[in-house]
Amino acid sequence: MTSAMEELLPGTRRALLYRIAVAQSEGRAPSLAAAVQRNGHLVWTGSRTSVAGHAPDADTQYRIGSITKTFTAVLVMRLRDEGLLGLDDPLDKHLPGTGVGESTIAQLLGHSAGLSAETPPPWWERTPGSMRPELSDVLGEDTAMHPAGRRHHYSNPGYTLLGSLVEAVRGVSWEEALRREILEPLGLERTSAQPQAPHAGGWAVHPWADVMLPEPVEDLGLMAPAGQLWSTPADLCRFAAFLAAGDERVLGAESVREMRVPSVPLEAGEWNGTYGLGLQILRHEGRTLVGHSGSLPGFVAGLWVSVEDGVAAVALANATSGPPAATVAADLVHIVADAEPKIPEPWRPLPEVDQELLGLTGPWYWGTSAYVLRLVADRGVELEPLRGGGRRSRFLVGADGTWTGLDGYYAGETLRVVRRGDGSVSHLDLGSFVFTREPYEPGDAVPGGVDPEGWRGFRF
Repeated sequence: MTSAMEELLPGTRRALLYRIAVAQSEGRAPSLAAAVQRNGHLVWTGSRTSVAGHAPDADTQYRIGSITKTFTAVLVMRLRDEGLLGLDDPLDKHLPGTGVGESTIAQLLGHSAGLSAETPPPWWERTPGSMRPELSDVLGEDTAMHPAGRRHHYSNPGYTLLGSLVEAVRGVSWEEALRREILEPLGLERTSAQPQAPHAGGWAVHPWADVMLPEPVEDLGLMAPAGQLWSTPADLCRFAAFLAAGDERVLGAESVREMRVPSVPLEAGEWNGTYGLGLQILRHEGRTLVGHSGSLPGFVAGLWVSVEDGVAAVALANATSGPPAATVAADLVHIVADAEPKIPEPWRPLPEVDQELLGLTGPWYWGTSAYVLRLVADRGVELEPLRGGGRRSRFLVGADGTWTGLDGYYAGETLRVVRRGDGSVSHLDLGSFVFTREPYEPGDAVPGGVDPEGWRGFRF
């Protein structure tokens, strides 16, 4: 149940319905179901169908294809947070004998291990998983396509390896780990490895005629961690809320944020999209969206969340091709975020202030470039240029009184206050960059010194 403050405006709801109606009609999908979540609350659901007796809603299951990979990535990140593995560990350390064991876990999560995109024939998405009982059947003989770590190359077999890694470290099946560690804690009761009624049937729609053909539903076996799952718009919105804020029962906010950080180099022509650790990252119409698309024969799916706007959307359809579910989901995010912008939290003063830290705030100079240092909550600081572009970062205070950069150019770098012999502040040191209270002030710790004649004019 949503409150009056959480409900969408009538015009927004109509715009959402219009978008999915166009997608279902133009995409010739037997059905399309969608949902929008805002600030952790389900605020809209909608569906369109043309098949008699088939009326999907937010509780109807569709197959979600590669959105499954994000669930698998969360399981791996849990192992990392428990200290059972490191992201830089080679696969061989925990799952020996694969033939690609030099690939790191981080490379597999981010699709930069250089492995092949698909399995050897036949097409795994339309083939019973029982036909590939061993990892060697999934990988084949020539699975290394590119040098590891050099480029993004999407790999379905790579996520099979990660699923097997989870099983090897946990000592239970991937499906059992998924149920116990993600689905149950987050209350995703309608997400499962096998379809559960009510669920949509998968269809292929003829490209040149308005006729349909049912698609087979295969258990993917070892390939399950790459694309097996079924879910609903409502469940996926709950999962999207987790991807935005984390949940200590599953994965903390900092680890989820780490998943949302680009992990692979971009190539020419890919400046609007990249990949994190199990999450696609999209720059779309001025917003950064994170989530994943998915498809299997008979189904297409899309999940996107704008963390900044607090809005997520899901679109699911039961057609092999046609409606661009991922694009529809992204458009639904934009419709809500543009029509009903997030209302900022009220400004509130800090509950207490350290007078010594307060004395550090204000203008500082790196050479002649003016910066400002601001004090924020929990003894943190922000450093940003006073005008124009430049390097800006937030910093978190440490136990030793220094600050560590959280983002931007100075992420991971140390900011410290350097004092004179009498205890007064001399300058700020940030990764060897010196910030002084005045630009090139004589007597300050200016690298290279200051010309003794000081500032001067010049007559042309």
